Amino acid sequence: MTTRLHASDIVGEADPRLYGGFVEHLGRHIYDGIHEPAHPSADEEGFRTDVIALVQELGVTTIRYPGGNFVSGYRWEDGIGPRESRPRRLDLAWRSTETNQVGLHEFSSWLEKVGGELMLAVNLGTRDVAEALDLLEYANVAADTAWTRERAANGRATPFDVRMWCLGNEMDGPWQLGHRDAEDYGKLASRAAKAMRMLDPTIELVACGSSGRDMPTFGAWEREVLRHTFDDVDFISCHAYYQERNGQAQEFLVSAVDTDLFVREVVAAADEVAMERGSDKRIMLSFDEWNVWYQFADDGTKAGDLVPDGWPVAPRLLEDQYNVMDAVVVGDLLITLLQHADRVRSASLAQLVNVIAPIMTEPGGPAWRQTTFYPFSLTSRLGRGTVRALAIDGAPRVRSARFGDVSAVNAVATTDDAGTSVFLVNRSLSDAADLSIDLHALGAASAAVVEAWIVTDTDHRAANTLADPERVAPQALVVAREGDLLRVALPPVSWAVVRVR
Repeated sequence: MTTRLHASDIVGEADPRLYGGFVEHLGRHIYDGIHEPAHPSADEEGFRTDVIALVQELGVTTIRYPGGNFVSGYRWEDGIGPRESRPRRLDLAWRSTETNQVGLHEFSSWLEKVGGELMLAVNLGTRDVAEALDLLEYANVAADTAWTRERAANGRATPFDVRMWCLGNEMDGPWQLGHRDAEDYGKLASRAAKAMRMLDPTIELVACGSSGRDMPTFGAWEREVLRHTFDDVDFISCHAYYQERNGQAQEFLVSAVDTDLFVREVVAAADEVAMERGSDKRIMLSFDEWNVWYQFADDGTKAGDLVPDGWPVAPRLLEDQYNVMDAVVVGDLLITLLQHADRVRSASLAQLVNVIAPIMTEPGGPAWRQTTFYPFSLTSRLGRGTVRALAIDGAPRVRSARFGDVSAVNAVATTDDAGTSVFLVNRSLSDAADLSIDLHALGAASAAVVEAWIVTDTDHRAANTLADPERVAPQALVVAREGDLLRVALPPVSWAVVRVR
């Protein structure tokens, strides 16, 4: 049976910040990842140019920094001034030693090289409003002050002009330094936001939402936090990570259903608070951590040793190796974020290099693309403009223990001045899906196919490794044309994009 896809409602415009990334001082992300002065490809600042090229190809836009759990114990002042005099500190989040050789100035320089925009998180775990104001003044103010003079002395006369600011990180989590309940965090976030807007009223602020839909405080946390911060912030954050558990591959392949519910429920909570206040303001969502992350072993315990011995510098932590199934799930998550582009206006793939990342490096050696690199890079490049929901008629179903009967096919379309892109996924572990795409309903009846790519493999666990870095890559997708219909066949466990112009 053929599944028919045709245009439904316009969702909204795809904010380029949907294709953001996340860089944390964690493991080998900074040191031996983006920054390795002894590497043959290193530039004059010690940044690996091979990694820069891959980040540019990935197409990330706004990049959240410097954490993550790391930020809740971070003193931003440690990362400015002469490198030789910067203090070494113990990072309690990841039980490592932070050398502070890369800080705000260096990371901003790296962002200029890759073409990204900075999104800064402030420490509201172990610090307070005063320290957040100091960082904002240092970063954004042009007036003649002690902090701006110090910034100039450190090589930056003009402001960094950071637009988006996160008010802490995962403050609902008991693992977080300075963890608070929703009332205490909401009051602190409101105080910080009000003060920061007095200094720079043009910034956009993100309050901490839930660290996952499975948190016991989920929903109630959002309502309580927004009751304190509704007038002060623009966004509330969402974090979500997925993995295959207990060999349940089919359950893993429908992970995006959870993301869809997550967004709907957070939007409902935010709009409930708006209704209580009689306000037509709409709080947007910043999905500023999302990815596949193998956190748990099959017995439910934490996978791997997350507590290094002896406070090492840049230990190998969270270096997940991704396979074809992981790439398909990442592609499906991107489709789902686009389906909610009216309210999800920012998102950050967590993370970028070495740490649960689409890009891997070897010290002194090569850098390579993981399987998850490809759906992100193709969607970032081709998924711009107006987002159209697609009605999916006659789709086969798959069975989920959590969600019941689920469509095996998910899809979305985007249209910009140059053409239309249709993003497709087959979530079935065993069955192919024959699809027909109605171009007339998309307003593209006379369009020609200019690109068509698929990420799949007969071995669903195939991966790119140091020994075989190009084992998995996008392949040309065969597209047949019948009048205004495009016909494609998606094998089991596959993600694809068709571009018409």
